[in-house]
Amino acid sequence: MDTHDLAGLIPPTVTLPAVETPHAAPAPMETLLFPEPEPASDLPTPLTPTAEAPRGGPPRLRYAERHQVEMRCSSLDQLLPPEHQARMVWSYVEQLDLAPLLQGVQAVAGQPGRDANDPRLLLALWLYATLDGVGSARELDRLCREHLAYQWLCGGVSMNYHTLADFRTQHSEFLRQLLIESVAAMQHQGLVDLKRVAQDGMKVRASAGAKSFRRKPSLEKCLEEAQQQVAALEKQLHEDAGAVSRRQEAARKRAATERVARLEKAQQEHQKLITLREQQKRDKGVKFDPAEVRSSTTDPEARKMKMADGGTRPGYNVQFASTTDSGVIVGVGVTNSGGDGGQMAPMVENIQKSYGQAPAEILVDGGFTTLEDIEKVHHDHDTKVYGPIKEEEKKKANGVDPYQPRLKDKPGVAAWRTRMGTEEAKDIYRLRAQTAEWVNAEARNRGLYQVRVRGLQKVLAVALWYALAHNLLRRYTLQTRKQACPER
Repeated sequence: MDTHDLAGLIPPTVTLPAVETPHAAPAPMETLLFPEPEPASDLPTPLTPTAEAPRGGPPRLRYAERHQVEMRCSSLDQLLPPEHQARMVWSYVEQLDLAPLLQGVQAVAGQPGRDANDPRLLLALWLYATLDGVGSARELDRLCREHLAYQWLCGGVSMNYHTLADFRTQHSEFLRQLLIESVAAMQHQGLVDLKRVAQDGMKVRASAGAKSFRRKPSLEKCLEEAQQQVAALEKQLHEDAGAVSRRQEAARKRAATERVARLEKAQQEHQKLITLREQQKRDKGVKFDPAEVRSSTTDPEARKMKMADGGTRPGYNVQFASTTDSGVIVGVGVTNSGGDGGQMAPMVENIQKSYGQAPAEILVDGGFTTLEDIEKVHHDHDTKVYGPIKEEEKKKANGVDPYQPRLKDKPGVAAWRTRMGTEEAKDIYRLRAQTAEWVNAEARNRGLYQVRVRGLQKVLAVALWYALAHNLLRRYTLQTRKQACPER
């Protein structure tokens, strides 16, 4: 076939590209029979060096390619590093007896309904989240979908923030028992000694605003309005059942009913607060005006208290008791009292009840050293108190010996005054700061500045999660140290 025959087979609108020599310029795009595709829009434009390149060409770079399909044959277990902290949490949870939690599962074999989530998953998720400084159920829900470590703990099981939030606060008694059992196990291994314990409190902001505190007339007005709202919702649903969906109906009714319950609780707490303040003012001989007492409509059990930065905000007082030899938390308490006075005796009683023995010595700061508590722990548990004497330096400056027992002192208080004047007691007391304040600092580092739950019982559950997470790391550290130095 000659050239004339070949020209008849080629459409007149298309021209054959010229054969390029090694140094020939490329043909224009419109003349190519098969033009090259344009680069992806997200690929960066090759950089042009501002100065002359050392070898006469532009730099060769590796660009991101996000549209390339890849096949990755790997499981979640293969993606998580072997020494990841999430594995340690899961290993701990696998050893626990979760029978009390399984008893509450309503989904059983042979009955209809959706399968319940394994309690081990929820327990492991909140322990790891607490170590990671995550205190929000919505944030934990997001991490379960986007973060590899949380995905590994879930193991393909989907989560939602309602389930996570409910599990965190509904099992405070189980968490308290779990704390006791974990400490008892470490005692059995020789890792913990309850002889000497340090106690300290930390103020945590409540999930309530300062403007939510109202006087009695305002509380009554808010309660009346909330009850009217509930009645209006019920009437609306009765008259027009198709106005909203069943889900919206349940949500609105639940929100209105919860608000009524909170306001009723606020009235009860308001009366308790009036009785308490009246007694305190009477003891001090100060006139008391009940009209000035206020309670929160958002969190009725929260109280305004002075925080570490000097400001006054709604909050709770979280109490931790930890051993001085190992730094393990052995006691947790939560109150809505702004001061630490009166909190030492209940903590010692709690340790006695939990472990069958009270600490031989307890180290506290000056806020705890009330004469009633000192005498009570001495008389009931034979516990020695190590705490500073109030206005010690002022008494010394006035020529008064602060370590000399007074005529009205009971045996426990007299022994405490004499004890704190010795050098041995001062050396022992130095252990308080490096134990109790360190435990509090660890909790702060994990985000325990403000709780997102409401009520003493739920705040106690949150504090127990922090104690369990803290002890989990301490247990691992103490076991590793003992394996490295068995003679210790």
